[in-house]
This record gives sequence, structure tokens and C-alpha cells, in this order.
Amino acid sequence: MVQGKFKNSMDEKENNTARIYYTIGEVAKMFDVNTSLIRFWEKEFEIIQPKKNKKGNRLFTQKDVDNFHLIFNLVKERGYTLKGAKEKLRKNPEDTHREYEIIKSLNKIEKFLIGVKKELGP
Repeated sequence: MVQGKFKNSMDEKENNTARIYYTIGEVAKMFDVNTSLIRFWEKEFEIIQPKKNKKGNRLFTQKDVDNFHLIFNLVKERGYTLKGAKEKLRKNPEDTHREYEIIKSLNKIEKFLIGVKKELGP
């Protein structure tokens, strides 16, 4: 089954408690990766465009976080190379988003079914 590794941001979005900006540390924690990977993907993928404050700290919007979810799914979960992921996002952005939404839905269904199975017992 498809398994997601994302933490909090999607739940926050669904509960309408999403924040306007996230720091690089918060984004890295959501994906359980180092901040260096976040900076690297920012440079590699045009769809990631954080704002910078007066100190030069990166501030990521929910759209940036959603785009990280897409990239994470392609590279870490589906095994795309960086070049392959860039190409897929460039050539078929709508299909890529739609595929990701389907995966999110399947993950929710999987969690629900696992919960039902636990309630029913052995």
C-alpha cells in the first residue's frame, strides 16, 4: 500500500488552522529531512519559491509546502530521479497534482481501514 511520511501540514490545512508561513526548520520537520535537502530542492525545483524576511530567512507558504509534498512523493516514495521529477512536473503538472491527490485519498482510506480492522479485533 502507499504510505505517506508527511507530518501535520495536511492535517492543519484540512482543519483550517494552517499558518501563513513556515520556517525551513518546520518544513524539514514535516518531511523528516534535513534543512539542507529543503534548500537543495528549492534550488532544483522552480515551483518552490519561499519569501525571505529582512534577515534572509526562508519563509515557505502553504503552496510551497504542498509542492514539497509533490516532490517528496515523486522522489522519495515513487523513486523518480531529480531529473525525472522535474520533467514530470514540467510536462504534466495537472496530471502530477491529480495523481498526488489520488494517493492522498488512498492514504486516508488505508488509515481508516486499518482503524476499522483494529476495532474489529483479531
